[in-house]
Amino acid sequence: MAQAAGNTPATLAIAQRVEALDWNNAEQALSERGCAVTAPILSPAECDSLAALFNDRSRFRSHIVMERYRFGIGDYKYFANPLPEIITSLRTSIYPHLAEVANHWAEVSGENTPPYPREHPAFLKICHQAGQTKPTPLMLRYEAGGFNCLHQDLYGDVSFPLQLVFLLGQQGRDWEGGEFVLVEQQPRAQSKPQVVLADQGQAIIFATRYRPVKGSRGYYRANLRHGVSRVHRGVRCTLGIIFHDAM
Repeated sequence: MAQAAGNTPATLAIAQRVEALDWNNAEQALSERGCAVTAPILSPAECDSLAALFNDRSRFRSHIVMERYRFGIGDYKYFANPLPEIITSLRTSIYPHLAEVANHWAEVSGENTPPYPREHPAFLKICHQAGQTKPTPLMLRYEAGGFNCLHQDLYGDVSFPLQLVFLLGQQGRDWEGGEFVLVEQQPRAQSKPQVVLADQGQAIIFATRYRPVKGSRGYYRANLRHGVSRVHRGVRCTLGIIFHDAM
C-alpha cells in the first residue's frame, strides 16, 4: 500500500488547494469536452522538486523507453511504493471530487456496476482484490523530437474513468511544442482532436477511456485517447496521476 499522507504541513497545504478548486466548473468542462484545466495546485518549487526525482532510481519500479515499444520518443517511469508524500496527498485529496463525476457518468451511461467508493484507499482495495497492486503514478520526460502516441492508460479489469497530468515546467520557457492532445471518436463520425494548454503547476484532468454524450436516443460513450505532440526545443517533464493500480 502507498504511504499514508498524514497531516503534515505539506499534505494539508495540498488538500486545502485541492478543496479550493472550482469543481463545478471542472465537472462541466469534463462532461462537455472530456477534459478540464485546474488553477495552479503545485508551486514552482514543488514542481522542481518532483522533476528532480526523475534521476533517482530508488523511487521507481519501472522505466519505459518509448521507442522500444513504438509508443513514441521519450521516457516514463512508474513510481514504486511508498509513493512520495505529495503524490499520495494529490491522489487522496483529488479522488473524492472526481468520484462524484465518475458515479454520475456511470449512472447516465446505464452501467450496472457498484458505485465508485468516496475515498481513494477504498478504491485501491478493489484494485488489489483484482490483482492490481502496482502503483501507477508516473513521471514523463521528453527531449527535443520527443512525442507520445495516442493511447489509453488501462492496466487491468479495474479502472477509474478520470486521470490527471501536471505540468512541472512551463511551455515556451522550458520547451516548445509538446502540447497535450486529446482525440475523441464518436460513432459514425470522424475523430475530433483537442489541444489542451496549461501552465506550470496546473493539472489537466481528462477522461481515461470515454465520456458520456447525450444523443437523440439517450447517452452513448465517446471514446477518447490522449498523447503529446512533438517537442521542438528543450525538455518537457510532467507528472501523471492515475487512480487505479496495475497488474
